[in-house]
Amino acid sequence: MANTILISFCLFTLISIIIQFAIGNAQSSCNGPCQTLNDCAGQLICSNGKCNDDPRVGSRVCSGGSGSGGGGGGGGGGGGGQCRPSGIHCRGKSYPQYSCSPVVSSSTPAKLTLNDFSEGGDGGGPSECDNNYHSKSERVVALSTGWYNGGSRCGKMIRIVARNGRSTTAKVVDECDSRNGCDKEHAGQPPCLNNIVDGSDAVWKALGLDEDIGVVPVTWSMA
Repeated sequence: MANTILISFCLFTLISIIIQFAIGNAQSSCNGPCQTLNDCAGQLICSNGKCNDDPRVGSRVCSGGSGSGGGGGGGGGGGGGQCRPSGIHCRGKSYPQYSCSPVVSSSTPAKLTLNDFSEGGDGGGPSECDNNYHSKSERVVALSTGWYNGGSRCGKMIRIVARNGRSTTAKVVDECDSRNGCDKEHAGQPPCLNNIVDGSDAVWKALGLDEDIGVVPVTWSMA
């Protein structure tokens, strides 16, 4: 009898620990409880202790009636399949526009592109976060609109991991605009895709990557 009670107690304790761990690591969906930005799924924000749409990036997950949290990887940053593009036409071509990005995780798949953040470079005007230009020797990045999240990640460090096993950290200084483009402000470039980490020359060098490739798959997370 004593052994049965002891086994039951151990099983109950183990189940309780598993449930608490799952709750502690889960991301809340619409109106779910939160304390920080990372507690909310996709591009939802934490407002007054609850996860809700972010008007700065145009997410409409909650207002659109979908309360599902976002999936990982290539899922929509606004939750599951909610990240659908509209379109813009320029120079005779059609390009997608996004207001959201895939869900940020501890290993978020992305495409690393090369950008010149210095004055006169292909980044156009100064960086949006600090209104400054940055030399090629600085490890800085611009994030797609959804990941940029209205500037909430400005000045924060992210960790980027390449497929060759090398990793580096870089500071977020700008938005890789996924909604607008093809104008002077964007140096005539079309909108970014919604899964872009646009890195400086120093970032590519730190990862040991060939800049001539132009686009490489990586993963990233908050550092």
